[in-house]
Amino acid sequence: MSEAPLARRSATPATIPQKRSLGLEDEQHVPAVSSPLNPDPVTSRARRPPAPREQREKKESLKKREAKAGDGARSGTPDSQGHGRKSKKPRDGYNILSPIRYKLPAPKPTDFDLPKAPIFTPFLDKAERHFYESSEHVYNRKGFRYTHCIADPTFPSSQYHRQSETEPFGPRINFEDSSSHILFDSPGKSISTEKGFRMARANVGVREGKWYWECKILSGVRPAGEDGGKDGGKDDPGGHVRLGWARREASLDTPVGFDAYSYGLRDVAGQKVHMSRPKDFMPAGEEIREGDVIGLEINLPSLLLHRKVVDGSYNKAVDVSDDVEPHAAEAADIIRDRVPIRYKAHLYFEQFEYHSTKELEELMNPAPVITATSSSISEPPNPNHPLPSLRTLPFSCIKIYKNGQYIGKPFTDLLAFLPPASKPLNQVGAREGLDDGMLGYFPSVSVFRGGAAEVNFGPNFWCPPPELSANEYDVDMIDNSAAEATLRTGSIASLKKLRPLNERYSDQIAEDIVYDIIDEVDFWAQDGGDTEAKGREAPTALGPVDPSAPGVDSAVAEMETIGGAGPAGEIKEIVQEEE
Repeated sequence: MSEAPLARRSATPATIPQKRSLGLEDEQHVPAVSSPLNPDPVTSRARRPPAPREQREKKESLKKREAKAGDGARSGTPDSQGHGRKSKKPRDGYNILSPIRYKLPAPKPTDFDLPKAPIFTPFLDKAERHFYESSEHVYNRKGFRYTHCIADPTFPSSQYHRQSETEPFGPRINFEDSSSHILFDSPGKSISTEKGFRMARANVGVREGKWYWECKILSGVRPAGEDGGKDGGKDDPGGHVRLGWARREASLDTPVGFDAYSYGLRDVAGQKVHMSRPKDFMPAGEEIREGDVIGLEINLPSLLLHRKVVDGSYNKAVDVSDDVEPHAAEAADIIRDRVPIRYKAHLYFEQFEYHSTKELEELMNPAPVITATSSSISEPPNPNHPLPSLRTLPFSCIKIYKNGQYIGKPFTDLLAFLPPASKPLNQVGAREGLDDGMLGYFPSVSVFRGGAAEVNFGPNFWCPPPELSANEYDVDMIDNSAAEATLRTGSIASLKKLRPLNERYSDQIAEDIVYDIIDEVDFWAQDGGDTEAKGREAPTALGPVDPSAPGVDSAVAEMETIGGAGPAGEIKEIVQEEE
């Protein structure tokens, strides 16, 4: 049986059919016609351009670098110390803060003289007082703050300079921390002006505790019907007065309560003012008139709780009270970057002043500009605010008394002032995050076109509040001296007791002395702790140095040999133009 012949294999075609290119419909699986699931296929058919591929940086291999540079090729490796970091932390993990040191010339013999008081020129008689125009002293302005200093041979490591005070001694209005248009009386307790609103701050500020002071209206809003009052003549207008508490950032050419850095009380209608927004406070008809005595009390939490707020570690559920005793080890560093300067016949320490922040400027703006921080600023100030400058102090408030009668609390939850809530002006040499020991709230008074006021910081108040009157007659039958010493140590007992502001002035002087000694010891340790060159005999003084005292002449001669620039050098002298 014969086999069937096999089918002959067809020849290979001359051309191989090409693969059909995929259209947009096939590639994206888009139907050609619309459907309920894809109502607009034309739009979805549009192809997006491919994203550009990131170009890789070509790096030469190690062998090529070695071939080009030999043994020095490994130096092309990035330095880890300077790459991506602004500064390197110390190896021990601690950041040691210290004031900036300046190389200064030796002081002149006249630098040991007692700081001189301003020169008073008679200018105005008002409210049975003589008001004077002050001169021959510097004003705090243009981002700088000035405090009196004196040369002292017992402070060689501190360039022979330390802080001092000038007459009249005691709590008063600060001549340097006032507008140049403010008129003073000779004791520095009364002020007036013929210009628009100008402010003056006291020479003593508060940082924690309960403090009280008074202000008497010498010339201001007068009762209806009196000469110069609202129903009388206009030949002698009484002017206006505002009073309250202000921080160092508050402008001196504005009234108290103008910005976020001050809390004021207005004489017209007895309104409270903060950020230039007056609101009703006193009852109707209870405006502040001539002769009224207004008492101002401030309550601030302890610095320990204050630091928790500005550090962001405050917890409302945990920090329910301010009764925790502070520990000495928890005290923050007080850093004072300052340099002695000369103004005419006076010596001053010049230092950078704290300046208003952008956040608080936007807060008081009724129509804030939309910025990256607008969302944070829209949140009202509170102790846990994202921005430190908008954090408030728990348990803080201001109380008002009128002629000895309690009126109420116009302000609560005051803004925090410790760094980083307070910042210096952004300029060369200014360092942020440092506390110079004088941040806080200061008694402040502003006067307007003939307005006049007198301050009283105690202890003999005109109309003391009941709590302060009771404290005056409290007697500890066991050991009154020990109790008084306890109240001056910064304990909880001292923070809870209402105290007159004149006691704070004594504490402030003691703090200045301690800070001067700490700076001297710090600089001495930086110099190696060598006592051989400092072991000379010199007058020991924490007050004014008598130029005729034994040892001063020899100390000056030695300063000229071991000092910075020698007798030919000069301390920088500043010039301030009159406004």
